[in-house]
Amino acid sequence: IEVLRLIAEGKTNHEIAAELAIAVKTVKTHITNIFAKLEVGDRTQAAVYVHRNGPL
Repeated sequence: IEVLRLIAEGKTNHEIAAELAIAVKTVKTHITNIFAKLEVGDRTQAAVYVHRNGPL
């Protein structure tokens, strides 16, 4: 949920990793899983989902 919130704020993978003190690779894994769960194809669609529906 934190990664999805930061995506919706427009943060980059590196910014998300720094803010959450995790590796960029871990961020990428979370993003892949988020896209699959939300059935979206990119960051923009994920951000739109959050703005329309709120976080998970």
